[in-house]
Amino acid sequence: MKDYQAGYIKLALPKGRFLSPTASVLAEIDLGFQDYSDKTKQYRLRSAKFPGLSAKILQEKDISIQVAVGNYDLGICGSDWIEEFLVKYPAGALVKISSLNYGEGSIHVVASTQAGIANLDELSARGNDYRIVSEYPNLAEAFALNLRMRRFRIFPVWGAAEAYPPENADLAVLWGKSGADIATQGLIPLKRLLPVTAFLIANRESLENKDLSRILTCFSSKLTADLPACSPYDFGRRAEAWQAGPQTSIENGLDISEELKGTRPLWQAKEINLALPDGHQQAPTSQFLKRTGLALQGYSEEVVSRRPSADLDWLGIKVIRPQDMPLQVANSNFDLAITGEDWLLEHLYRFPSSPVKKLFALGFGAVKIVAAVSQEMPVADVDELRSVVQSSKLAPLKVASEYIDIADRYLRDNHINPYKLIPTWGASEAFLPEDADMLIDNVQTGKTLKQHKLKIIDVLFRSSACLIANKDSLASSDKKGEMEFLTQKLRAGL
Repeated sequence: MKDYQAGYIKLALPKGRFLSPTASVLAEIDLGFQDYSDKTKQYRLRSAKFPGLSAKILQEKDISIQVAVGNYDLGICGSDWIEEFLVKYPAGALVKISSLNYGEGSIHVVASTQAGIANLDELSARGNDYRIVSEYPNLAEAFALNLRMRRFRIFPVWGAAEAYPPENADLAVLWGKSGADIATQGLIPLKRLLPVTAFLIANRESLENKDLSRILTCFSSKLTADLPACSPYDFGRRAEAWQAGPQTSIENGLDISEELKGTRPLWQAKEINLALPDGHQQAPTSQFLKRTGLALQGYSEEVVSRRPSADLDWLGIKVIRPQDMPLQVANSNFDLAITGEDWLLEHLYRFPSSPVKKLFALGFGAVKIVAAVSQEMPVADVDELRSVVQSSKLAPLKVASEYIDIADRYLRDNHINPYKLIPTWGASEAFLPEDADMLIDNVQTGKTLKQHKLKIIDVLFRSSACLIANKDSLASSDKKGEMEFLTQKLRAGL
């Protein structure tokens, strides 16, 4: 049940791209959060100015959802993640107050320069089955429906959507600084769906039941002039956001010259396709590949190209999110990939008949997948937790995790019921104990959990980087020689 105690207000603040400018705004309007900065190591903040005001720092992708479900009264996040939520749940409890007038870039619909697509009219006229890749699947679907595409498929990814066209997708819906910046990646911006700025948002019930006027007054000097702030009595207005995007051809008449088309090497079909990870696994993967003697250009500890090249003319390489690799291999977009055993298991729990196979572990990126709770919770192991849940003292058990299918299997295998899963985009430890009772996450040393006053009550399994393959590729007579050569080359690095 929501807490409507007078004067008690919870604010969700962003990590990542908007942290620094948001910290500057909060300092300027004097909300009393001195510890909110790039150097912040904690997730929970208390206002020194407003005794009833607290804040929590979350991944930006989680903020719109958490405000909508009522865990927070107010939040600050990008308009892209707000619209991604609202286009699917327009009648939800999320209210856009106003833009805060800072942010960068826009959400664009793009195609590869090699796809032969120059404007949106061609898309609606053709009867093709278009493949659209995006980390904004709801926006992507709404765009295709509004354009009256006859046939299309949406492929959700964790990120790096720019890497997929033209081989693995026809279109991508992604964030970009500008049309010119997108063009340098060998992509044509066909339409700008919406500008991305930081927004102040609120929970509808909080606007109705709490006095937020003091906090909203502090923000008043930062609210955009043409989008008035909502009050508890006037929260029905909402900007016609991405649907009113401007042109339906190349943004700003951008001229994709022959010189610009050459900024990305021309795509050529390869016999074998390999996916390599970006992010935290990029550095150890690069070190491992050096030991194999596989000569790559554009993939090192410091440098990453979405399309590195190799000294093997039959090998195509892309750099994508490790979380996306099992599904991409299952869909035959890649023959081989280096990902984590945790993400492979997450995939196999969801798709037990998937044609993805683990070949061998690579010996780096070792983590433990654990179940953790607050240090104040009076349980030492999963058996004691089960007893507490069955006694109805903690029912339903709220579990936060990036690994939704692993978490679901673990809870069912341990006969914990009832439970409620809370999907997160990372930093799951921030959810405990206020917004979740338990998390299932990966840890290396457990130091971060201790810093946030959490304790491990069970280790689900241990995970490390591994080489995975498509079973059909392994069985293919056309690919057998190259697959064996490449896997032996990679095994040599162990």
